Amino acid sequence: MQSILIVDDDRDICLILSRFLTKNGFTVNSAYTAEEGLRLLRQNTYDLALCDFKLPDFTGIELLQKIKVINARIAVIIITGYADIKTAVETFRYGANDYITKPLFPDELLASIKDVIIKNDARNSLLDHANSNETRKELPVALQDNENFIVGKSPQSQAVQRSIELIAPSDMSIIITGETGTGKEFVAQSIHRLSKRSSAMFMAIDCGALPKELAGSELFGHVKGSFTGAIADKTGSFEVANGGTIFLDEIGNLSYENQVKLLRVIQERKIKRIGATKDTVIDVRIISATNENLTKSVKDGTFREDLYHRINEFKIQILPLRERKEDILFYAEFFLQKANRSLGRDVKRFSDSVKTLFNQYYWHGNLRELNNVIRRSVLLTEGEVLEQESLPIEILHPNLIDESNAIPVENVGKLKSIAWTAERQAIIDMLEKVNYNKSKASELLDIDRKTLYNKLKLYNIVD
Repeated sequence: MQSILIVDDDRDICLILSRFLTKNGFTVNSAYTAEEGLRLLRQNTYDLALCDFKLPDFTGIELLQKIKVINARIAVIIITGYADIKTAVETFRYGANDYITKPLFPDELLASIKDVIIKNDARNSLLDHANSNETRKELPVALQDNENFIVGKSPQSQAVQRSIELIAPSDMSIIITGETGTGKEFVAQSIHRLSKRSSAMFMAIDCGALPKELAGSELFGHVKGSFTGAIADKTGSFEVANGGTIFLDEIGNLSYENQVKLLRVIQERKIKRIGATKDTVIDVRIISATNENLTKSVKDGTFREDLYHRINEFKIQILPLRERKEDILFYAEFFLQKANRSLGRDVKRFSDSVKTLFNQYYWHGNLRELNNVIRRSVLLTEGEVLEQESLPIEILHPNLIDESNAIPVENVGKLKSIAWTAERQAIIDMLEKVNYNKSKASELLDIDRKTLYNKLKLYNIVD
């Protein structure tokens, strides 16, 4: 039975989630502080940690870093409010597998948990095969994400695709730049598939998720007894990827010490396991990615200039989704079909008003946020057309989001109460803003008066 750790300071949410996940066949433990969660992680083995982004003792990023030190194999999903979305997407730099926005919906939560666990188990299995000296080189099915991405139709996306096709046959080192969620790993996978190394390993490493103390071991391996906890020989990622491609995501997060080691690997094409007495010759193509300005990091002295020039033989820049408008609805249609398959729905299309809102929204989390919004909206759509009533209020009115407003959970018995409470509060806030002018409120909320009156009755809001 798969096990989940919930870390959230809201005891009601912990209780709701625990009941729901237990009913769906998981073993669940809850912690109300980050420290308590870390203590449980040291005592038990979990498949996944479901963590609130805002905790009283640690930030989400601080907790992520500590989780990865204790157990680098565990999957992590962050629970966040839309007001925190710009910060939440940064958690991917530190090892988060996915994020879910409040209010929470049962089907969305369950689908995300199952998907993340499957993919994380596949990655761990891949490393286990390598460390047990098995010769299998194929990626597990769960890691073959070709069907999860398509090439955009904007001029910018087409230019990126031309660059991929141009550079793939060579062995040049490549750096891919772009915001979180723009599809940098997909570009790296595309380069690998079109290269002469396509039959060998593609190994993706999230440098932000590598604990500083263990990064050298994860990248280059170690021999038994080389340090405390080294109870067996370990094959590093570079050896696993020998003959293929290694993708170093968020390379700017590597410590200076490991930057030096990486530079040596690139220059000499050799690695040395921690504690080993001799080098191992490797043949690996290196593709790096970052959402930081590495040129500035070089000037600041936090990133080695010689390493920067070594990894930057060819650069591919991916623009944020908001700067390639033609891609928004193109990807939205793709994610709609993907959500239908995943959730067993049959939503045919978007209404014109939804398309307009999609084109106007900022998309802080880029493709990842677009995918999450559509998956959630498909859950809430009863007919064949996805209307704006199914969109989160944050998409309808992004200027109304105030991260300081905490929403209490009043009904512990149903997970849907979290969503209801959020919508009820949004309606009350709008009514107060327009001095209880219901016509104006329905107009600003983009719902008709009948829908507004039904919701006032449903949520027992004084008429």
